[in-house]
Order: sequence, then C-alpha cells, then structure tokens
Amino acid sequence: MGKVRIYQPSKTALQSGKGKTKKWLMEFETKDPMLACSLMGWVTSQDTSQQLHLTFSSLREAISFAKEKGLIYTVCNPTQISSPPKSYGINFTCSRIRGC
Repeated sequence: MGKVRIYQPSKTALQSGKGKTKKWLMEFETKDPMLACSLMGWVTSQDTSQQLHLTFSSLREAISFAKEKGLIYTVCNPTQISSPPKSYGINFTCSRIRGC
C-alpha cells in the first residue's frame, strides 16, 4: 500500500494571482531514502513514484481516487492568508502632509 499526501498548493512569491491554487494535488511519499550522487551532487532515489503528481478539481475527487486505489492518504488543509483590499491612490498619499 502506498502513502499519499493530498493538499492545495500555496501561492508562490513570484505569482500575483491565485490561479494555480484552486486545484488539489496528490503526491506519493517515497519509500526509499534519498541518496546524494558524489559525482554531480544530485539527489536520487530508486522509487520513481515521487515523480508522479496527480491533479484533482476537488478534495472529494482526490479522496475517492485514493480510496478506490487502496492508498493511505493524508489531507493537509491549506492555510488561508487574507490581505486587505488596497487602493491605488494610497501609493501617492503622504502621512506627513495630511497629518495622519
């Protein structure tokens, strides 16, 4: 039986929108230890299932797929970061002149 992790990816620092954060991802956990190649310095493993990333449109679909295939799954709930709405005019205000 394989172990999988189901999560929603977070927004990257280089990304302004939240387009790629709507989908749910399923990643397989590796069984073999990661070994460093002494010649090139790359990290390798004999387990190729860690290269597989499955995408689902909802959490329910991901869980039903894992149950159907007999996989042990862990759901990592996404952290919600809220940012207050900003106005373009705030860039040009000066608190020293307005006295705020």
